[in-house]
Amino acid sequence: MSGNVVHLHKDTDPPAEASAVTTLTVVPDPPTAPPVPLWVRSGRAIKTAVTHDKTKTTARTVARHSLYVAGGARIVARRACDGRTAARYERYMRTAEAVGNFEAAAEWEERGQRYREARHRRRMDLLHSPVDAAKGAAITTGMGIGGLVLLGIAMAVATKDATDVVTPLMAVIKFINLMITIVRVVWGPALTIGPFLALLALWSVGAHQQAAPQWALPANVRNSEGEPITPSIVVKALRDLGIPALRKAIREMGDAGASMLSPIVIAGCGVEVDVTLPSGVSTNEVQGKRRKLAENLGRHEHELFITIPQAARTVRLWVADSGALDEPIGPSPLVTDESLTANYKTGKAPWGQDLRGDAAALSLYQRHLLITGLSNQGKTAALRSLALWLALDKSVQFWIADLKGVGDWAMFDGLADILIQGPTDDHVIQATEMAEAMVEEMNRRLQAPPGTEFPPLIGIVDEAQVAFMCPVKDEDKRPYGGSSQLSRYFMAVRKINNQGRAVDVLLYQGTQDPTDQNLPKLVREGAHTRASLVVGTESQARMALGDKAVNGGAAPHLLRQDLDKGTLVVSSGGIAIPAGQTSITVRTHFIDDDEAVVIADRAKAMRNGITTLHAIERDEEERDPLADIAAALGDSPRLFTQDVLKRLSVLNEDAYGDWTPGDLKRVLEAHGEEPKKSNGRMVVRRDDVLRALANRDDEGSASTA
Repeated sequence: MSGNVVHLHKDTDPPAEASAVTTLTVVPDPPTAPPVPLWVRSGRAIKTAVTHDKTKTTARTVARHSLYVAGGARIVARRACDGRTAARYERYMRTAEAVGNFEAAAEWEERGQRYREARHRRRMDLLHSPVDAAKGAAITTGMGIGGLVLLGIAMAVATKDATDVVTPLMAVIKFINLMITIVRVVWGPALTIGPFLALLALWSVGAHQQAAPQWALPANVRNSEGEPITPSIVVKALRDLGIPALRKAIREMGDAGASMLSPIVIAGCGVEVDVTLPSGVSTNEVQGKRRKLAENLGRHEHELFITIPQAARTVRLWVADSGALDEPIGPSPLVTDESLTANYKTGKAPWGQDLRGDAAALSLYQRHLLITGLSNQGKTAALRSLALWLALDKSVQFWIADLKGVGDWAMFDGLADILIQGPTDDHVIQATEMAEAMVEEMNRRLQAPPGTEFPPLIGIVDEAQVAFMCPVKDEDKRPYGGSSQLSRYFMAVRKINNQGRAVDVLLYQGTQDPTDQNLPKLVREGAHTRASLVVGTESQARMALGDKAVNGGAAPHLLRQDLDKGTLVVSSGGIAIPAGQTSITVRTHFIDDDEAVVIADRAKAMRNGITTLHAIERDEEERDPLADIAAALGDSPRLFTQDVLKRLSVLNEDAYGDWTPGDLKRVLEAHGEEPKKSNGRMVVRRDDVLRALANRDDEGSASTA
């Protein structure tokens, strides 16, 4: 009964006629699972140990360092082969032929031929070298022994001891004997440790070149991010792009796709290569897979730019060095070069750097400008840097409306003739009237005699979307905002865009988050220079830059918000754009407020004092023409009559918009003064106007008394 349980119990209720009986009951054990064999438990333990991370890491480490030795031996052997044969030149020649660069292939073939000729001459020289070496050794030995004997004779004469004749010769013999003794002592250990040193040297070469399979390398090395771009990597990335026609064409090519690629050239902080696509593959198919292509190349999406060059069925890939676009560019030349000046007609504003690392400079001559993008991405800073450069040309005049009003343009107080700052509807009304005054000035210039020269007038409206979205209407029920034929701001901008360029009346606008409502189509298409920071969608990119630029590869919607601040995609005839492309990406210099103030102060020092109007007056009360003339002159000692009339018109369009030089002369003559002639042109002198005001006040006081 082994394994069973025995229970003893007593019957407590026996029959009356029977005595108590003790009952013995045997209860069998419950069934249990059979024991696990030892070999099964051992197998599980071995499997767990083999698949454990530490085991894998250890095995990978052992394999890696072992393979480093084999890889190092292979590299050393290849280097030796390249050094003693023309294999290197043959390899470079085949590579050049594969990419279609036959000029480079011919050059490598010529170099290889020159190497073979030089090697043949060296081998022929070896045939005569033993005889030459023996002759040289005999001569050298004879001269050496003779020199030692002469030295010994000199010593013997000096010491009067004949045995010193052989002293130098014996010293040399003893030195040679010492060297032989040292070699005999070192030779044995050297033979023992020599192989280990050789293995260590091979391991060092292999480890430096990471000469081991990918599976054996450390995790941080197995990651291909940042790997140099080579033709094989580009072809493999294209092959794995998921375009069946492209994959099939690469497989069928005899050179495995190398003929599709132009030579890979260094371009700034990256490399550039043109890819000629096979028949049946369109450029927009490759453009549409930008993210996947970037990842196949071991890069992030923002580190790959795909554009369409002039050649048919070709895409141009610019691949940044890993992490290079996250590094800041240097300061603006406006900050570093205090002697820098500007020339509106012939100069170019230093705006930043293109992706190649070359300076990106923009010509502003007779070009309207539009910069757009999401909020807080560097729009105002990019626009302000252009204005600061223009301010260093003292002939340029500024009318500025900052509809944000946080002081971004405050340094232009004293530079701009008009400076409006604020986000309210009243500020929009003032900005609208400023734009309408620009239209009046444009019309005056257009009607001037041919050949008349005018100073450039730059109107800047920052946060222009506030003006387009303003719901306020004037007394005639005409809206200030909107995009209808009655919208005052919209119509003023349209008129300036249409004809202002011809007489150097230009409008620069900065807007954010463009839509058809806050940036009408006719306004954005009227700009000659269009630039976009990061935007949210492709449709917004098309609004900002136009369909042609986006179809040609411009992609501001693929920039990274906050990470690519100040990076602009620019479409303009005023900036150097590679042939065949419709846009260029520019990383702009950032000029902070303190630096902007310093630059503005330099510009003010170049000019006569300018009185900045901070609002355009619209009151209907009776005007004081003489006082307004004095206000228009400001701190300037004298101004041309046309400039005074222009400032009066800006001060109050209703009162002075129709004034002529005759009206100005009439007012001054009524107070005993008149315009004077300077260098053949009529001017109004500030001292004359102030004297007339003083005389008028004195007369008024006398009459009152």
